[in-house]
Amino acid sequence: MSGRIEDYALIGDLQTAALVGRDGAIDWLCLPRFDSAAVFAALLGDRDNGRWRLAPVDGAECSSRAYRGDTLVLDTVWETPTGTVKVTDFMPQRDRAPDVVRVVEGVSGEVAMRSETTLRFDYGSVVPWVRRTDHHRVAIAGPDAVWLRSEPPVPMYGRDMRTYADFTVRAGDRVAFVMTWHPSHERQPRRVRPFEALEQTLADWNEWSARCRYQGPWRAAVLRSMITLKALTYAPSGGIVAAATTSLPEEIGGVRNWDYRFCWLRDAALTLNALVAGGYLDEARAWRDWLLRAVAGDPADLQIMYGIAGERRLPEYEVPWLKGYEGSAPVRVGNAAAGQLQLDVYGEVLDSLFLARERGLGDETHAWNLQRALMDFLESTWREPDEGLWEVRGPRRQFVHSKVMAWVAADRAVRTVEAQPRLKGDAARWRSMRAQVHAEVCEKGYDAARNTFTQSYGSTELDAATLLIPQVGFLPPTDPRVVGTVDAVRRELDHGGFVRRYTPDSGAVDGLPGGEGAFLACSFWMADALYTTGRTEEAGTLFEKLLGLRNDVGLLAEEWDPVAGRLLGNYPQAFSHIGLVNTALTLSGAQSGRY
Repeated sequence: MSGRIEDYALIGDLQTAALVGRDGAIDWLCLPRFDSAAVFAALLGDRDNGRWRLAPVDGAECSSRAYRGDTLVLDTVWETPTGTVKVTDFMPQRDRAPDVVRVVEGVSGEVAMRSETTLRFDYGSVVPWVRRTDHHRVAIAGPDAVWLRSEPPVPMYGRDMRTYADFTVRAGDRVAFVMTWHPSHERQPRRVRPFEALEQTLADWNEWSARCRYQGPWRAAVLRSMITLKALTYAPSGGIVAAATTSLPEEIGGVRNWDYRFCWLRDAALTLNALVAGGYLDEARAWRDWLLRAVAGDPADLQIMYGIAGERRLPEYEVPWLKGYEGSAPVRVGNAAAGQLQLDVYGEVLDSLFLARERGLGDETHAWNLQRALMDFLESTWREPDEGLWEVRGPRRQFVHSKVMAWVAADRAVRTVEAQPRLKGDAARWRSMRAQVHAEVCEKGYDAARNTFTQSYGSTELDAATLLIPQVGFLPPTDPRVVGTVDAVRRELDHGGFVRRYTPDSGAVDGLPGGEGAFLACSFWMADALYTTGRTEEAGTLFEKLLGLRNDVGLLAEEWDPVAGRLLGNYPQAFSHIGLVNTALTLSGAQSGRY
């Protein structure tokens, strides 16, 4: 059985990532990319669906674990009756072949250890053919090949379609296990030298972390979130996945299980803001460039999400042989929401590129031409209903947040040509659109009797996305309608002191049964809103509560269940960590909203 979501730590090589449990098991790993099929899928099934456990023979959970300094190198320590042992897990940054390296080090006494490797390709469905060569085990099935070796050599043996190694470490002993994937039609890749790779990986992460510019009171939390965002980056393209997993549920036993191993445009501006404010201009520029490549084409074909290299086709299907995390079925691969109409993404793209220009990331003529084309399309479609920010799978509606982001698109277009006359555009027409959107939202999306903006025109339901109204500059934080919206969301969307996305028990909103936990990004937005509306002490209290939800190695999932007291949803969640960084910046006085 897999562990709790918060029991997992993350390791990665900037092209894919693995989840390592407190019991020493790697229960999730997709190779060679984030969105590839998993070779270890026990997280969504059981041990027969693939995992790699390396731990003392007695089977106990670890005594302690931590990342080594400001890196993504994980140290896990077991204190046993016979001695103490440490396992160091990491993935070296790479050009081609991905490696997982696990170094076992005797600390004191002696400890009997066992490595149990269950390789199952294609999300746990394919048992490979395993053969022995020298001190290796080579597993092959279809397009996949995996090499497993140890240094110094440890005898391995096969049993029950698994590969085992039993050995004992004493104080000062070090044994490294290396697992390498490559296409089965190619030759064995170059061997990584595990102990040298460990030192290089530590150096790489320490050099990167030293560039963090934030020096405020929450530096440790901010830097860990920045490291997590970096780990979720697909280095070859600059894209940042929403999470490293698919189908971790929003409700235990429920059906709201989605694949998050893709790049969402909704995250673009917030991600850019976090990266630039943290001092990571290269990463911000790479993300901006990914965005430009991904959205190039007919503006009518703009998607809400893309593959990590900008792929457009993300067909969704179910994986019936996996029973789901704690029985939360179905397990899904791909995401059909890519085909939805979400008008807010036009605003998010224009907002992101405006922010990039303002932050000095450079400008390209073709980028502005693309933005003009997006505006031409949005002018003719902004009045249409859509599926909205939360990707509802029910009827389209006139979502207030979508309209606000249409206003953002027009506003950023106007401000761009005003600031840079060399960039040509019909500012007068865009000003007219901006005014029309603003007037319509204030008339149709605002409930005067309750003094709050609603989720959609004419509805009584609320939406935490309306907390972004002052952040994007639609209205100032001092406006009574903003204060009233913050109060209403805080009162009606409260879930154990945190914030839901929208009014609970509204199955008509998303067309799906069941519920969900408190949405962490929305809770960070609430802290921002409290701060900007003058309630700084309450904002700080909420932020500290949110920091307390991180697990022992500083990671957050998408949601929090305040009843069960556990994390929910895909993990680690970029949107949550972006929220943490931006709220820390706001509460530190480094920014008071972006505009």
